[in-house]
Amino acid sequence: MDSEKLSGTKRQNVKLGDFVQVVQKHHQRSGELTEGLVRRILTNASNHPHGIKVKLDTGEVGRVKWVIVEE
Repeated sequence: MDSEKLSGTKRQNVKLGDFVQVVQKHHQRSGELTEGLVRRILTNASNHPHGIKVKLDTGEVGRVKWVIVEE
């Protein structure tokens, strides 16, 4: 089971239900990643240099660093 990582800076890579790694606001300095499933996409722009902002199924909000795609 291989997985591929897509950049989280492009909105076209982020879909509802995707498994992603995000950086929450209070973890920006450390870069600590939180994993979860996308419940809502909060960024309207087609891309964002720091990552598309999403709400996870846990209710946590963060900017997507990586979209994990299982192949």
